[in-house]
Amino acid sequence: MVFTPKYRRGPFTDDILKRCEAVMRDVCADFGTELREFNGEHDHVHLLVHYPPKVALSRLVGSLKGVSARRLRQEFPDHIRKYLWGEHFWSPSYFAASCGGAPLAVVKEYIANQKRPD
Repeated sequence: MVFTPKYRRGPFTDDILKRCEAVMRDVCADFGTELREFNGEHDHVHLLVHYPPKVALSRLVGSLKGVSARRLRQEFPDHIRKYLWGEHFWSPSYFAASCGGAPLAVVKEYIANQKRPD
């Protein structure tokens, strides 16, 4: 999955990405799913999530985005306010694709290498 913040503004720092990953891992655990890989840049995040068919993807995405937005705004209010205004943190859209045919190691490597070298 790929999530972008509203207006594709770039609010993510290394600390915010680490906290976002921790929050999203907790949400996944609550759903009985597993966040296998997480990475991001200043303007988007990538997630590799293993979830059973009984989990509705739209509900999982809604919780991931909702809980992370609330927690990140609470914990980094001044920084987030510089980049995002109003009530929205995430763009309402998201990208989700199945990777059932690709070897998991290849997908994990792709996500791990998303961060551009500084």
